[in-house]
Amino acid sequence: MKYEVVKNFYDGRFSENGATEFLDVTSPIDGNLLSRVPMSSADELNSVVESAKAAFASWSARPIKERVQVFFKYRQLLEENVDELTALVSEENGKTWDEAKAEVEKSIELTEFACSMPQLVSGEILEVSKGVECRTEHFPLGVVASIVPFNFPLMVPNWTIPNALVLGNTMIMKPSELVPLSCQRMAELLKESGLPDGVFNIINGGKEVVEGICDHAGIEAVSFVGSTKVAKLVYQRSTNSLKRCIALGGAKNHLFVLPDANPTMTATNVTASMSGCAGQRCMAASAMLAVGNVDSIIEQIAAEARKVVPGKNLGAVISKAAKERIENFITEAERDGATILVDGRGAVVEGKENGTYVGPTVIDRVTPNMSVATEEIFGPVISIMHTDTLDEAIKIENANPYGNAASVFTQSGGVARYVMEHASAGMIGVNIGVPVPREPFSFGGWNESRFGANDITGRSSIEFWTKLKKTTTKWNPEAGVNWMS
Repeated sequence: MKYEVVKNFYDGRFSENGATEFLDVTSPIDGNLLSRVPMSSADELNSVVESAKAAFASWSARPIKERVQVFFKYRQLLEENVDELTALVSEENGKTWDEAKAEVEKSIELTEFACSMPQLVSGEILEVSKGVECRTEHFPLGVVASIVPFNFPLMVPNWTIPNALVLGNTMIMKPSELVPLSCQRMAELLKESGLPDGVFNIINGGKEVVEGICDHAGIEAVSFVGSTKVAKLVYQRSTNSLKRCIALGGAKNHLFVLPDANPTMTATNVTASMSGCAGQRCMAASAMLAVGNVDSIIEQIAAEARKVVPGKNLGAVISKAAKERIENFITEAERDGATILVDGRGAVVEGKENGTYVGPTVIDRVTPNMSVATEEIFGPVISIMHTDTLDEAIKIENANPYGNAASVFTQSGGVARYVMEHASAGMIGVNIGVPVPREPFSFGGWNESRFGANDITGRSSIEFWTKLKKTTTKWNPEAGVNWMS
């Protein structure tokens, strides 16, 4: 085992866990054992909540200009430790080096946005009547929790940590039990940055801990990122306990490809979108809608996909179970009559035979009722459906229950605008395969890709992590009395 057993983190230190059950943490790259993670109990969660509650009063009392200084230092430490964090993300998640490094760099950008919070939450003041002023101020909620997935072990935690803490909350983080190591290192960097004990805490575990977070009376808000099935349950359970909740679920992102699309730009973007991070991201291209005759572009996509090589410029999927599930989708599509243009089944990387790899897969002549057209595969697989008109393609996209992203590849501004207006998704791309908004724009989908109000990043997150106080004042008695006072 390469690393020590994973521990919970609260009261500013790593704690020996009383858990009796542990899960192995293995690297998808080669199957080697990295560590073991404890399945914590509800009692342990109580201790973590108490740590966060004890720290809230003094942390929230600091002016935001002081709180933000911690994150200027945290950003510096992320930058100084880029290579170490990149290696850790790659090792525990299976990403390529470049993908893991991009995740660290995005975490730096997220922290930079949090450092701008003093300018964004300065409040408003207005004289609303003679001698009467109204003002607004943002106040923190208290103890909040963030439940994060396996696919971005560093970036997704940083969707919530910097913003929520700069705004004065204290946080409990529940990492994925598949990739707990990056969060451990984040805790160390935050402490080194000067974050007071108890402001950031980690509890490891599984279903019991997630349910405990949703139910706990001491937690005011919960953010979740994961599958739609679990996102629904977390949202329902959290709100039933009268908490705020934003729960991001799965996706089935559609790419509209028109005959006038630039062939090279389209092929490279579609391929990168479907195969980047081994397809394990909620913004990956999953379904392509070929509108009219775009066969030559499809041929070029297949050619680009063949350049993507497992173990070289394609990372591993997270587990053997994930590999089996993805390959079963491909086999089922083939059995149902689809054409496999590029087949990623049975991928093995020399010297890493115990790694869990799936090669890039391009499936053509898919029909809208096939499972590869409707379900989230979460692997480097794209399913191509053909339509005669753009309206037929939009009808297919609108019929899917998700709504994270959609992209259109065309050189026509009118066509692009039509898709922007009619696609049922919260994030739209034009000639961009992964339309992830950059800060300060916020991340969040529609439909069954998101449950709850606001988005999880950017300016929209301010409303989620704070409550608004409105104050009306009058000091001059000579102003008299009217309906305002």
